[in-house]
Amino acid sequence: MTFLDYAPAPESTSILNLKPSYGLFIGGKFVDSSGSTFDTISPSTEKKITTVSHATEDDVDRAVKAARAAYDKTWSKLSGSERGKYLFRIARIIQERSRELAVAETLDNGKPIRETRDVDLPLVAAWFFYYAGWADKLEYAGLGPNPQALGVAAQIVPWNFPLLMLAWKIAPALAAGNTVVLKPAETTPLTALLFAEICQQAGLPDGVVNIITGAGAAGAALVSHPGINKLAFTGSTPVGRQIASTLAGTGTKVTLELGGKGANIIFDDAAIDQAIEGIVSGIFFNQGHVCCAGSRLLVQENIHDDVVHRLQKRLSTLRLGDPLDKNTDIGAVNSKVQLERITELVGSGEGEGATRWTSACAIPEKGFWFAPTVFTDVHTSHRIAREEIFGPVLSVMTFRTPEEAVAKANNTPYGLSAGIWTEKASRMLAIADKLRAGVIWANTFNKFDPASPFGGYQESGYGREGGRHGLAAYLSPSDQKAGGK
Repeated sequence: MTFLDYAPAPESTSILNLKPSYGLFIGGKFVDSSGSTFDTISPSTEKKITTVSHATEDDVDRAVKAARAAYDKTWSKLSGSERGKYLFRIARIIQERSRELAVAETLDNGKPIRETRDVDLPLVAAWFFYYAGWADKLEYAGLGPNPQALGVAAQIVPWNFPLLMLAWKIAPALAAGNTVVLKPAETTPLTALLFAEICQQAGLPDGVVNIITGAGAAGAALVSHPGINKLAFTGSTPVGRQIASTLAGTGTKVTLELGGKGANIIFDDAAIDQAIEGIVSGIFFNQGHVCCAGSRLLVQENIHDDVVHRLQKRLSTLRLGDPLDKNTDIGAVNSKVQLERITELVGSGEGEGATRWTSACAIPEKGFWFAPTVFTDVHTSHRIAREEIFGPVLSVMTFRTPEEAVAKANNTPYGLSAGIWTEKASRMLAIADKLRAGVIWANTFNKFDPASPFGGYQESGYGREGGRHGLAAYLSPSDQKAGGK
């Protein structure tokens, strides 16, 4: 049999009009930082994209004060319908600039253009449209007849979905009447800075959204700033613990969306080919850089060999390479540091006796890459079954009974997501009722909607984003004073 290869189909970067350097976005304007600068690079080529500023404590203070002034003088005085108009305007501009934003996200993050174009950007716009509709309906959020905004919301987003996580946080915050200081991840600041331009384009009042860039020190300064009323963080569990400790007893409202080690459970009556696609989507989407990834595959014992064989055959068809190529399925790992962590954990899997299978992908000479990898003969005590790898690595385990499946799925300190594959609705509901996970998908995986709440239990954090629950995270009941700092 002869296989025809795909011709290259690269997306052009000519649509981007990037500045050689970016300052901080404070008070509606790009301003110089009082700190140093750093280069952001493309993980697929290791080439410089642009130069970005490290925000200092003084910069963070300026941003929080700008947000406070905007809250007191402008944003809190607007009606919900007026706030909604700004959100609708932002959503429309995002749609109009979606190709540009998709290219920028792929260049900065390393994920395939197919994903940024067809998944991330439509969801980003959807989040702003959804919460625009909520802005004049806050009395229906379940917090009484006249819920109040909290005040200044500090928000820190990760590098795996830079623009989407920004939308998850900024859209409900603004709809609820808060102002925002947001810090993107150090390795992926580009689309947040382009979003600052969108805020200017939409005519958003100065200071309502402020963007500060930099490393962990800037985030720490933002978390500990006495002028914030709300902290929303998505990232690693260790950093989440530090944040919870810093803010304990301060009165600052906190939501944390942290790590995960999701179980994807395949029963022997499942539609196997459909389940295979769900497994691929569950762990190899975005190179496995997904906190709710189905990184632990639990397969009923009598179909284990068949599922693994079909999965390996399917993975052999995935194309790894230039993320700007529209035919690419697996892009670049976001950073050298993350690649080293993935490599170390995979080495531990082999060292502890699991059997490794890796897709025969040609690895580019430049950039950070890791081919799709599947481990079988995995025990629950193995590190690859316990620790979040955050890469394209799947650990396969077996079970015999539904009770054993539930026990193994819940055998984790995390509790963010799970998937169930079965043709029996009664079994699906019974298993879902016993799983300790914030989000459970049935015969699908990694599907999101702005109306649906998302969040975890245990070491996966607390609080919810999305839906009415995500809006309530930025409101106080009408009998509580808000915005007091």
